[in-house]
Amino acid sequence: MDKLEKLEMMEKILREFEDLRNSQTSVLKKISKIEADNINLGVKLLEEKLPDIFFAVDSNLTLVSELEEHFQEHRDKFFKENNIAALQAERNKE
Repeated sequence: MDKLEKLEMMEKILREFEDLRNSQTSVLKKISKIEADNINLGVKLLEEKLPDIFFAVDSNLTLVSELEEHFQEHRDKFFKENNIAALQAERNKE
């Protein structure tokens, strides 16, 4: 795998991280909606368990966001250290 292919794979992974982060955010919104709906129902089981699920998903979202940020830094360092801009310019000339 050459350097440009590695960069493309890194960018793909970053897009997947973004998708994962968005999915986790969506799950948090759905849990909040269930909690709001349960205000009218008053089901004790949901009152007791939904906060645990929310906390777990929120913790995962934090981990995903942190890993995405560190991987972005890794990608940026790779880009700079391997002079990818020049390689891309060379590829575009062909």
